Amino acid sequence: MSVSAAQVKELRDRTLAGFADCKKALAECDGDMEKAAEFLRKKGLVTAAKKAGRTAAAGLVHSYIHAGGKIGVLVEVNCETDFVAKTDAFTTFVTDLGMQIAAMNPRWLTPEEVPAEEIAKEREIRTAQAKESGKPDNVLEKIVDGQIKKWYAEVCLLEQPFVKENKKTISQLVTELVAAVGENCKVRRFVRWEVGEGIEVIKKDYAEEVAELAAGGAS
Repeated sequence: MSVSAAQVKELRDRTLAGFADCKKALAECDGDMEKAAEFLRKKGLVTAAKKAGRTAAAGLVHSYIHAGGKIGVLVEVNCETDFVAKTDAFTTFVTDLGMQIAAMNPRWLTPEEVPAEEIAKEREIRTAQAKESGKPDNVLEKIVDGQIKKWYAEVCLLEQPFVKENKKTISQLVTELVAAVGENCKVRRFVRWEVGEGIEVIKKDYAEEVAELAAGGAS
């Protein structure tokens, strides 16, 4: 069937895929935009899997400052060439990632990086909570497994829903980026700082402050 330039542009805007790929997807799916987007997504998964073993040593280190200087993020994202590192698709992804980290405060990159003792502690807490429901042990285990999976989606960057489009995870965005730029891309590491983080603040009420000032003046 005939595919219009407007249709191709709309699909490109939605998927970041190349012009030729968008045109082919629309033709294959009889102009159905949703089916064409799914077609490209599946193709992207295959493309990403093929490129996953390739070395990605170029890329960007990006800084993101949020909330009037109260939150700062550094994140490194790798690709295969400096050329791709300068593309709009890559730089937009890296910028969005900095915003994601600032907003969602992930503690680790992937579930594999979570220390075993942290997982054990979470599992113990959630098992104790689940037992209060009175359900049998074999059901409790499945409930806790599901809760741990949801916990990963809170604390692991690649498992988190994207703040701009929560139906996609950051991992899925990486896959789409690989399909768009044609190179292996990986989020390597990140760090997030927040003003006052880790400092114990002891607040005194007004009466205590007045009493201390009075005692100081009397001495």
